[in-house]
Amino acid sequence: MKKKKSYTFRKFMTDVHLWLGLGSGIIIFLVCFSGTMLVFEEEIKSIFAEELKISAQSDKLSIEELQEQMSKEGTISSIAIPSAETEPYVFRIKTSPKDRRGSSFMVDPYSAKVLKPQKSSLDGFFGSMFRLHRWLLLDSKIGRPIVGVATIIFFFLSITGIIIWFPKKWKWMAFKPGLKIKFSAKWKRINHDLHNTLGFYSCIVLVVMILTGLCWSFGWYRDAGSMVLGTKIFGERGGAKINSKSENLQVLKIGEIYDISNRELNYSGKTNITLPQDQKGVYQIRKYNEANWSPVTSDNLVLDSDGSVLKKELFKDKPLNVQIATLIKPIHTGAIFGKLSKIVYFLACLIATSLPVTGTIIWWNKFKKKKGKKKKKKKIAVR
Repeated sequence: MKKKKSYTFRKFMTDVHLWLGLGSGIIIFLVCFSGTMLVFEEEIKSIFAEELKISAQSDKLSIEELQEQMSKEGTISSIAIPSAETEPYVFRIKTSPKDRRGSSFMVDPYSAKVLKPQKSSLDGFFGSMFRLHRWLLLDSKIGRPIVGVATIIFFFLSITGIIIWFPKKWKWMAFKPGLKIKFSAKWKRINHDLHNTLGFYSCIVLVVMILTGLCWSFGWYRDAGSMVLGTKIFGERGGAKINSKSENLQVLKIGEIYDISNRELNYSGKTNITLPQDQKGVYQIRKYNEANWSPVTSDNLVLDSDGSVLKKELFKDKPLNVQIATLIKPIHTGAIFGKLSKIVYFLACLIATSLPVTGTIIWWNKFKKKKGKKKKKKKIAVR
């Protein structure tokens, strides 16, 4: 009589991995597939977008001249000034009381000509991919929690997957098969290796995506993350609102404010200036250092209408917890280190998209094998 095998912890982890994967596979596939498409969204759209041609000339119009011209469209809320000579200025203008966030106007800094926004034939496609990634193309109230729950399940799949990946015997020869794909083997073995090995190599990046992605799904998770970090995620981290302190002092022109910001933040990079909207308002400047380790980090400056510095906040001087909270989105999307991190994220997302497929095939092959054995036993019993 054969001794009944005990139900081990490893077997339990395998069962958890299997049934969670089968139950959430389709949703995880859709979320990861759309995420893969979104990694290089801006780069792909720019290829198919209408080209904005700006020729550098000797005389560039002053910011004041451009401001006067664009004020005819409505109330200017901000101006984005690029570092490159052949890139347009971007004016955000509230064209009507209903236009709460404002509309973007791209302007040729040499002629003050308003350029058409860059349109791409892929705008609709990427819009659909975004809604699929966030809400499965459903109403956000319905789709968001579904994606959130599937993301939590994906986290447990990643953890149980790593546990299963580790061999029973901790020797190099036992680890070696899990680190490579044996392409010379039969297709079932290749499929197993694609799931096992690629899942292992992408696991760390996937866990980072999962932990940051949940910030968009659940308020309680975002609040818990804020408590852990000690600073609010997606909140206003600039402190109390700063009002103008100048009374009947000289009011500087926008060009002079821009010059002061360049002296205070003395490096090349895109500058975004938010204009004061009332008498107590101040100039809020955000500048991106082209030579920085990350293209998405910025330094902030608050200037009064007379040019005095009310606040200067350098990203490198922020506490680590505030830096992390500020970078949740670029950490999730892969934009944190620019092209390099985007390539890594793209490959990880591509692997994540394949995992539900290869995992299901593994289960199906085992299911057919067990079914075949049962039929064989029945035939032997009948004889």
